[in-house]
Amino acid sequence: MSDSEELARFGYEQSFERRTSRFASFAVAFAFVSIATGIFTTYGSVLNSSGPLGIWTWPIAVVGQLAVAFVLGSLASRIPVTGYAYQWTSRLANPVLGWIIGWISFMFLAVVVVAVDYTVASTVLPVLLDYTASPGITWAVTALILLGQGLLIGTSTRWTEKVNNTAVTAELIGMVLLTVLLLVVAAVRHRMDFDNLFSRGAVPAEGYWSFGDATTAGPWMLGFLLGAFTIVGFESAANLAEETNDPERVVPRAMWQAVLASGVLGFLFLVAVTLAAGDPVALAQSGTPIADVIRVTLGGVVSTLLLLLVVLAIFACGLVIMMTGTRLTWAMSRDERFPGWSHWKRISPRFGTPLRATVFYVVLAEVILGLFSAFSEDALFTLFGAATLLPAVIYAATVGLYLVKRRSLPANGKFDLGRWEIPVLVVAVVWLVFELALFRDAAFADAWLYVVVLLVIGAVYLGALLVTRGRGALALPEARSIDAELDRKAHA
Repeated sequence: MSDSEELARFGYEQSFERRTSRFASFAVAFAFVSIATGIFTTYGSVLNSSGPLGIWTWPIAVVGQLAVAFVLGSLASRIPVTGYAYQWTSRLANPVLGWIIGWISFMFLAVVVVAVDYTVASTVLPVLLDYTASPGITWAVTALILLGQGLLIGTSTRWTEKVNNTAVTAELIGMVLLTVLLLVVAAVRHRMDFDNLFSRGAVPAEGYWSFGDATTAGPWMLGFLLGAFTIVGFESAANLAEETNDPERVVPRAMWQAVLASGVLGFLFLVAVTLAAGDPVALAQSGTPIADVIRVTLGGVVSTLLLLLVVLAIFACGLVIMMTGTRLTWAMSRDERFPGWSHWKRISPRFGTPLRATVFYVVLAEVILGLFSAFSEDALFTLFGAATLLPAVIYAATVGLYLVKRRSLPANGKFDLGRWEIPVLVVAVVWLVFELALFRDAAFADAWLYVVVLLVIGAVYLGALLVTRGRGALALPEARSIDAELDRKAHA
């Protein structure tokens, strides 16, 4: 059975060309995770909240997210439809819950692209080009980056994937080389300090291992934000399911392989940087601690190359996030359940892309950027907080639903957890409960406020939709439950 015929079983016609290859699917998942982006952005925060010792939370976060990736991969293999979490929960549970998860996913994608691109303008380009990043300049540069990504996505999926594939290849090679060079040069120059790996830096020893209280998380717990912020978005490969060849097999593998590759390479890089960090207390005061370590250890030229690599990686990360967001907007609009759906569901006959959905997404991102820049004194932290909280909520809801419905999901022969299902689910659930507990810290109050405001907006629209059109407005094509759909598929 062809991929188009498989898609028809879910009530949809083929709208995109299937050009996404195995590597391109992996590159989408890896670029969203983007260890260069995540580590460069959050390493300094970990030094201040948990000290260098905080890097040891990374392997635990990777194991937890890998378990989540396996669970989501099982769903992606069974429901290879653009819209990922929105489609999964709509068909596993009901369209109302699916819409809510879809809206939360949309909120996440809308804010995280701004957070990622804001990083380039506020912390990377000022160092690379040696200028002062005033609020006005930072806003303008971020706005231009968003516009450039939107132009590329709106006019050519093929070139978007080419740019992303090139960036991911460069990031993989660059991170491996940087890790090896740091370890070798630091050893030769006797700059390695193994005590750094177990140092708390300036964080007091008293209460370090505390779980905190109702409104605060202990210092060691905050170290998990390094992995929680970085190892997310791997499921973005599933949002290109209708553009991927053999998505039932390719997409799940792309997801877990991206997490594993990012986790192993990222941890080795963290160890190398921390060994060569010198005085971690002094380093914690820097706005660009990773670049400082590279510059001191390997020299200015390599430091400049690192910054160029980070710029490329962050641009690709934002590019994939925006592409994922436009596909989700298009998927929900195709089902006539997104504000302004009649405009966003159209595929451009000239470019073969959801051009109008892309324009809408870029405009919304620019509005979010303006609001955060105008009203938040610490816009970057607020953006990162929301961009870390939202995927945790999405993952928890999806994994919880899988846990309830797993017995009714038939095997598809392409990606199944088999006898490992229960252990994987236990790890995923424990990790997600722990991760959500981190966000009780008062520092995330603004992030929660963002979530509440957009949930209220979504609830108002959902209520209006149900009042004016009834529950039928949320019916999926052919109104079949996923159990009936998959049972029919299993016996076809």
